[in-house]
Amino acid sequence: MHVDLSHPIETGMQTYPDDPAVTVRRHAIHDDHGVRVDALECGSHTGTHVDAPVHVDPDGTPLDAYPLERFVFDAVRIDCRDFAAREPIPAARVPAVDADLAVFWTGWDAHWGTERYLEHPYLSPAAAAACVDRGFDVAVDTLNPDPTPTDSAAEDEPTGFQAHHTLLGNERLILENLTGLAAAGDRFELRAYPLALGNDGAPVRAVAIDESE
Repeated sequence: MHVDLSHPIETGMQTYPDDPAVTVRRHAIHDDHGVRVDALECGSHTGTHVDAPVHVDPDGTPLDAYPLERFVFDAVRIDCRDFAAREPIPAARVPAVDADLAVFWTGWDAHWGTERYLEHPYLSPAAAAACVDRGFDVAVDTLNPDPTPTDSAAEDEPTGFQAHHTLLGNERLILENLTGLAAAGDRFELRAYPLALGNDGAPVRAVAIDESE
């Protein structure tokens, strides 16, 4: 069974605040040109995407330094649907299992395209550190493993992209904006090959594969 965990790329789709807007427009049509061609304008962190260490560290590893097999993961899904808006996910929720990727399933993709999507749960600094200790890359069905700044932010929330620095600073990749994790199962193979942009990040087609079906 293959499950697509990716948001489609389309004009006006939600992005991280102040990231480039997304536009998909018709460049050529069959009647005039004999072919159809669309033009795409977007940022490197559009939709479902992967972050490379150079995203937060000027001396960090760029995306094109990783071999393709680095984007195939033995994933464990962690049910975090009990966490409320802007609530930190603690280290105790990080399992001690043999896996490549910790996938935090908050269900927050239900709010995709709305202002509430920015008010997602996030990884506490201790949870990010626990993922590093256990050798996990991290995936989330939210905009960000860190709290996204909004007017609703609490004074005691982590600032400065702490989870990003902890994970990426230890060569742990981050996948953001997954969707549809309810259909993925608790253990699955995730394939998330990035576009060949080669630098700080890139959109991916994230596909869960469950060979038991």
